[in-house]
Amino acid sequence: MRFLITASVAVGFLTLALAHPVAEKRANSLPPVVSETDVSVLQLALYQEYLELALYTGGFENFTDEQYRAEGFPPGFRDNVGVIAQHEAIHAQTISAILTKAGYSPISPCTYHFPYNSPSSFVNLANMLTSVGIGAYLGGAALLTDSPALVTAASSIVTVEARHDTYLRTGIGAAPFPMPFDTALTAVFAFNLARLFVVQCPQQLPLPVLPRLTVEEPSPPPNLQKPAPPGTQLTFRYDPSEFFVNVDPNAALYIGFINLVTNVTYTQVTNCGTGCASIPVPEGATGVGYAVLTTFDGNAALTEDQLSQFGTLAGPAEVVVS
Repeated sequence: MRFLITASVAVGFLTLALAHPVAEKRANSLPPVVSETDVSVLQLALYQEYLELALYTGGFENFTDEQYRAEGFPPGFRDNVGVIAQHEAIHAQTISAILTKAGYSPISPCTYHFPYNSPSSFVNLANMLTSVGIGAYLGGAALLTDSPALVTAASSIVTVEARHDTYLRTGIGAAPFPMPFDTALTAVFAFNLARLFVVQCPQQLPLPVLPRLTVEEPSPPPNLQKPAPPGTQLTFRYDPSEFFVNVDPNAALYIGFINLVTNVTYTQVTNCGTGCASIPVPEGATGVGYAVLTTFDGNAALTEDQLSQFGTLAGPAEVVVS
């Protein structure tokens, strides 16, 4: 069973957030929006918060405490999933209020489809999506140069998101803090990773949709990739007909692997057929990384920002390393 989550499912948690004293207090001290860049960053953050709100609401409502405990989670784990959903609702309400106060219309929630069918697969997926959310906040904060108050607000959210992720990772027996630096994501990459779970939206963000890159191996049911430590062979699938540019069929292709802040490691792929590429996980990779297919190699040394602007043929794909 996989779960289709509509916007209405999460309304209960959002309603609780509206009446929450923390949310009321924040509404009285909302930071100003001083540029269109601020608006873009906030709308993407709200897009991500709505996604996580729907995800955690489903993780709370679709399983009982007994089901969590039967899969080895400690007593009270489900209740804490509900607390995380409340946090996401407060985050969404706060960002929406910041935009509204500044005279902008916040985006609305979408309808989502999440590929989990058990408490364990839910938590694995939540770990992956929360990592994307953390990366989006880290990447967005760098753009808020004209608004120190917004940087502080975003930072106060991302630290809580990191605590959520630590709790989830501990629940599945993974290292609670697998790397010394989290990986930042550009707006384009964060949006394309989040939209994989979107069925439809009342409105779209003005960001480009990139051709999809999918991790095929290792990937057990229900399509939630298990950890792949350095040296593990990864197999990716993509559709060459979706490339934005013409690529010589004989041209060398590379995977740019983004990990630890914005570090990019380039590895030439082994061709495993049309629309199929394989590489080993780069040495030194840890935590969560993001793979993009490109024609650029390490000599070109494109940054993550350059990859998201013009260097990506397909991707990104999230890779859980540890």
